Amino acid sequence: MQTLQDKLQKLQRKTTAGETVTVMIVGLGSVGLYLLDYLVGMADPRLEIVVAGRDAKKMESDVNIVRTAAAIRGTLRSRITIAGGCDLERVESIASILGQYRPDLIINSSRVFAGLKYGTISWHNLRAYGIWTPLSVRYAKNIMEAHEQAGCGAIVINTSYSDAVIPWLRSAGRAYPDFGSGNLNHLIPRMKFHLADRFGIDNLNDIDVTLAVSHFHDVVISKEGQAEGQDILLAASYRGGELRFDRDELLRACRIAMPTDQKRNMMNASSNFNIIESILGAIRGGECRKVHSPGVLGEIGGYPFLIDASRGPAEARFDTARFTMEQMREANRRSIYLDGIEDVREGTLYYTDELLAKADKAFGVRLPKTVRFDEIEPVGEFIIERIIRPNAQ
Repeated sequence: MQTLQDKLQKLQRKTTAGETVTVMIVGLGSVGLYLLDYLVGMADPRLEIVVAGRDAKKMESDVNIVRTAAAIRGTLRSRITIAGGCDLERVESIASILGQYRPDLIINSSRVFAGLKYGTISWHNLRAYGIWTPLSVRYAKNIMEAHEQAGCGAIVINTSYSDAVIPWLRSAGRAYPDFGSGNLNHLIPRMKFHLADRFGIDNLNDIDVTLAVSHFHDVVISKEGQAEGQDILLAASYRGGELRFDRDELLRACRIAMPTDQKRNMMNASSNFNIIESILGAIRGGECRKVHSPGVLGEIGGYPFLIDASRGPAEARFDTARFTMEQMREANRRSIYLDGIEDVREGTLYYTDELLAKADKAFGVRLPKTVRFDEIEPVGEFIIERIIRPNAQ
């Protein structure tokens, strides 16, 4: 498996040569569709977007509406290609598509059980999301196996529960996505809204927030405006000067009304877009860009991360200017424990005892304490049949 550094520098050489960059979206559900629209909105003639999935006919109608809307707005400059016949249950099928189109970036926005926000079942019953990890890892695992078979060397961004999914793949000695999207990027804007009001700041982009927490704290802070008794790693600055604020007041301000249906996926698609645009912006502009990413480089939880092309060859590293890696790792392990994940090591996922007791009480289901890598599919099917189907609305 190539390092992220190697992949970034390969992309850097390609852009320097003026070649077209190919972005592949795998799974054109609501996240993929929003992302497609945002990418087309860049009006970038140096960008080709490939959408890959099983149902080419369905994708065609979705692509057509994005293409037509972009043409109306005058932003249709990127080429859009539909790659049908991509069966995410079959590694060989995915590898064939990757070998044909040779993407530079891959975004996995697929879901094993489509059309349902898992959190609508888990939050009010369990106050934890980690229960769904065997489902979230399944297609990511297949895509990464295909990635290795095809030898395409693309930068991969995973969308579903990367806090534990990417570390699980890494701990099993398998190929793993480079970035995860979501959670932290959903929470940081809420914090910026409050800080801008509190300090009279007009441009949110002038506020820099550094945050290291897992998916659990994105949810509990967003829904309830509190951190479940944990002292989360959080700092903010304005144009280089540190902002001093009341932590509890800021967290309370993060509790703002949001839809619970598929419109929420605007945020997840925007998180994917942010990573893609930051990578391209750093490389094309010779800049250093900061992103927040769950599971980045296989670390448990979420971290601030730098993509730096300001000094020549593109580099990738954790942002440790405010917090050390040891501090961030420890904070993330405490955070993800509340999401039902005790540990991920040596290819095995460990649920917390608290999650097991809650699942038994809420659903009458006894989950295994551990899920080995070779148990991903059967445990995932068990979760679908015993928990999701009986409780899906």
